[in-house]
This record gives sequence, structure tokens and C-alpha cells, in this order.
Amino acid sequence: MVSQTYIDGDWIEGNVPLIGADSHAIWLGSITFDGARAFEGVTPDLDRHCQRLINSTKVMNMEPMLSAGEIEELALDGIKQFAPGSALYIRPMFWADAALDVLVPDPESTKFALTIFEAAMPTGAGFSCCLSNYRRPGPESAPTDAKASCHYPNSSRALVEARKRGYQNPVMRDGLGHVAEFATSNIWIVKDGIAITPVPNGSFLNGITRQRLIELMRADGMQVEERTVRVEDLMTADEIFNTGNYGKVQPVIRYEDRDLQPGPVYQRTRELYWDFAHTKR
Repeated sequence: MVSQTYIDGDWIEGNVPLIGADSHAIWLGSITFDGARAFEGVTPDLDRHCQRLINSTKVMNMEPMLSAGEIEELALDGIKQFAPGSALYIRPMFWADAALDVLVPDPESTKFALTIFEAAMPTGAGFSCCLSNYRRPGPESAPTDAKASCHYPNSSRALVEARKRGYQNPVMRDGLGHVAEFATSNIWIVKDGIAITPVPNGSFLNGITRQRLIELMRADGMQVEERTVRVEDLMTADEIFNTGNYGKVQPVIRYEDRDLQPGPVYQRTRELYWDFAHTKR
């Protein structure tokens, strides 16, 4: 079994058609989603991901007809349809099907689907990255406080740019030229044993895995700083790694022409997350 989608009260296997040609979502982008993980029999922070989806949907002027708790229960039900311990991606989404006028979504037309599909966890072998020419927008020019599908075409352009240069993931800056995040996840650097990550400034989502790890790292006695990160800091960092739902914690092994090794702060951070994931659902 590769994929299962819950829609209108039923689970359906495969790539289920959801949206018609006249839907506000397909025409004007009124879609929100979230991503959670099931792996090794655990579903860390599934509740937080479901709640963020509710919040994002309201930001996008839609009205979710399910609560975060109801979405979580549906997700747990769907996971049971796969082999125990499967590595899965859990993607609930809302979209507006109609408009109040041409541009404004009709909140009462909001629809819901939940797709769960098999997706292997990255191994921890690491990835290469480079600086992108593309920028993250600010809250005055995009709904940056929502996990909305309309953000991702620009990330896609940045990824294509990076891959053409021979790298796997780009580092994106904010409108002021400071480091914001990777195209697909939050970014961390390490200098002199201090874990540093950009302070949330409205240009990127304050990721759930990012928030969780800040809590875990500080509780473990690690020194964590949220501050402005400059592009120059990447060239002098002792370590670079990411945090995000898809791979949780992954090391950078090359930035531009710098080769890097997974370091002790990354290793400890990954250990902390895996310990958390297997002790708290």
C-alpha cells in the first residue's frame, strides 16, 4: 500500500481526484496543509501539526469543519492501514471550493482531505547546499504565518536553481538579506559549541520540530541562540544542519565550496529528538 486518502468519510487508495476546474483552490491558491510523520511506531508532535493546520486555515480566511483533535484521530486511524512501523508522511489539507466573489474564498465552501503515504526517512548521511538568489517574502507581502501552498512555488524555483548548480538544497534569505531557512526546512549553524538559528521575523515558519528541539536542547544544557544570521556566518560555521518534519534533523556535508562533517552538536540534537519521539507520542 503506497497511499491512502480520507475524503467525505471514506479511505480511498491511490491518487484520488479532489478538486474541480472551477474550484477557488486550483484557480487562486486557497489551500493549506500540514505535514507530520509516523516512523518506527511513533508520531511525534502530531497534535501540534494538526493544530497548526487549523490556525493556517483561519489565516487564509477559510473555516475548518474539523478540530485538531478530530484530524489527529483520523490520522491515527489511517496509519493503522499500513504495516506497523512504516515510515509515513501524514498530510491533512483544507481548501476553498467556491468564492464569495472572484478573489475571496467562501469560508462555507471549505473542504478537507487527509492523505497518508509511504515515505522513507532520510538516513542522516547529509546533504549539500548553496546560497539561493530567491528570497522569502515578509508578512506584508504573503501569508507567512500560514503553512499555505502558495508559498511553495518560490521554494521550488530555489530548489531547481540549486540542483542546476549541483547542490541538493538552497539557503534562502529574507528581504533584508539575512539567512532565513532552507527551501524545505529550518536552518541551524554551530559556532564554538553554540547552536544558532535565525530568530523568527515573519519571513519563515517557526517550525514545530525547530520549537521542539529548542526545548530539548536547552533542557539538556546546550547553549542555543535565536538571532540574526548573516550569510558570512555560514562560511565560518563549525557545523550546519537542518530541522524539519520530513527528515527531522539532518546534517549539511557541503556548503558552497566548503566540505563539512556532522559534528557533536548535530549528533546530540538528533539523539535528543529520537529519544523524545520514542518516549512521547
